Amino acid sequence: MTSDHRPGKATVSRRVLLAAGGLALLGEFVAGEGRGVPLRDRAASAKPSGPAAPSRPDGAASADARAVAARSQSERAAARAPAASPAPDAAHGSGPGYTPTASGQPMYYLDDGPMVIALTIDDGPSPIYTPQILSLLRRYGVVATFSMIGENVAGYPAIARDVAAAGHLIINHTWTHANLTELAPAAMADQISRASDAIEEATRTTPVMFRAPYGAWSPAVLAQCRQLRLAPLDWSVDPRDWARPGVSAITTNIMRNTRSGSIILEHDGGGNRAQTVAALSYVLPRLLDEGYRFRTA
Repeated sequence: MTSDHRPGKATVSRRVLLAAGGLALLGEFVAGEGRGVPLRDRAASAKPSGPAAPSRPDGAASADARAVAARSQSERAAARAPAASPAPDAAHGSGPGYTPTASGQPMYYLDDGPMVIALTIDDGPSPIYTPQILSLLRRYGVVATFSMIGENVAGYPAIARDVAAAGHLIINHTWTHANLTELAPAAMADQISRASDAIEEATRTTPVMFRAPYGAWSPAVLAQCRQLRLAPLDWSVDPRDWARPGVSAITTNIMRNTRSGSIILEHDGGGNRAQTVAALSYVLPRLLDEGYRFRTA
């Protein structure tokens, strides 16, 4: 995965004055670094988070991840240029009920007016970190899009229901977080359909969007999305939280690279996400202070 390289934004906000509460919260989350992650979370979600680098936080990158990572920086930057993103359907926008456009290309940016952005949370649900993120979203009145892995939904259906009940959008992120570009057509279709089935069974809602693991798209994957009427969703801001670079690094990356239309990538599954939760406790109020409005993808 790559980050969206843009001129930096001012990162000083009056919300930083909430030092006492913020530092206390940071200490609480960072203290959770030593807590174990359930085996189901690790097994289902351990993976590269995108083409730029492996997102298995505690393991070596797989051969397929290294192959994806080998794509040139210039190719990835070109793919994420605003011109590559299709305009939302005129009748539905790009949220719930969105019908893929004729081009069927992945969406890297929103086209919903100035200062509108989307926060996306990948690889859950997690019994540890999803509830913490839900609490933060509720505190700041922010809606988000949760890209869920089917196995995790099947393992923690109540948490998936909590996400849906809170008004957030749940989208398909495959059954096991497989690299679909390396699968046979039948196996690829099964990865997508099983995940949709698990989400529908747990939440009584049918996914209308799909995010490819590793950000790895192919003509076959996009054709499958069109067949299943799933709008393909990518991202434009990747703070690499999966690599646990530190709360400050995650926060700085998001604040520097976010602009109108950005789709921000974060994670609640796949490993220890204490840094992600702590960073969101700073990022959300600061983005709101700067005038950004959140919507689902």
